[in-house]
Amino acid sequence: MLTVNLTTHMDEWLHLDHPDMPPLFVSHRRLARRLASGRPLRPAVNWWALDSGGFSELDLYGGWRTSPAEYVAAVLRYDTEIGQLGWAASQDWMCERQMLAKTGLTVRDHQARTVSNFVELTRLWADVSDEECPFMLTLQGQTLADYLTCWDMYGEAGVDLTWQAVVGLGSVCRRERTDEVGEILLALRDLDPELPIHAFGFKTTGVRKYADLIDSCDSGAWSIGGRYRPDPACAKRSCANCLHYALAWYARVTESLAYLPDPIQRSIFPASTFDLAV
Repeated sequence: MLTVNLTTHMDEWLHLDHPDMPPLFVSHRRLARRLASGRPLRPAVNWWALDSGGFSELDLYGGWRTSPAEYVAAVLRYDTEIGQLGWAASQDWMCERQMLAKTGLTVRDHQARTVSNFVELTRLWADVSDEECPFMLTLQGQTLADYLTCWDMYGEAGVDLTWQAVVGLGSVCRRERTDEVGEILLALRDLDPELPIHAFGFKTTGVRKYADLIDSCDSGAWSIGGRYRPDPACAKRSCANCLHYALAWYARVTESLAYLPDPIQRSIFPASTFDLAV
């Protein structure tokens, strides 16, 4: 069953005991503000996942200002004091063209930094906790060949993707409905049919189109809709932060997924396709 994580910066929703509350996707940047202000972390009611805030960090600063050690220390606190943490995204480097322009680096540079960060996070976690490592690795790139190269780079670093609890697919936001993303997903499924794929930033159209090729995704599309198309029955001028609007959006999405046809029989790429990664 496909899991859709509701992206929100309303971190207090983690503590709401609401019968319809979906699994949330909350940014480290948001929770870090709570830590910096001295406000306590409170236990979560439901399962949730942590966004590392990478898009904002690279967009604002052209690189990561949060060190791996700082991030690990924060995640340890979230895991201990908030609890119910399913996984935490690694500090990956997005490969969208605007991000490359921000950093002045190449796709291969971003991939190398993404891989080395995951290795560093897992090493640091082992030094501070005996609990299972919560960090999720992310495949980064632009083209199919890029993602296959990134897969190989993890292998060269000693990371077996087939043993991961969840594998993120990055830099697909805003192109989730394209055939190119479908080709990438299908290629990954051909490498490992059981690979648990999380697609970052998938909007509703992409979720419906590729529901049979992903296991989970996250979306904050509801907040954008609430900002520009608020609920007429709501007294607020904007529903960008309204729980009722978010839950109504989520209900519509999950209901639409329930009526999707049986999984599409998609063709498997010929072996020659994977020569692109060499």
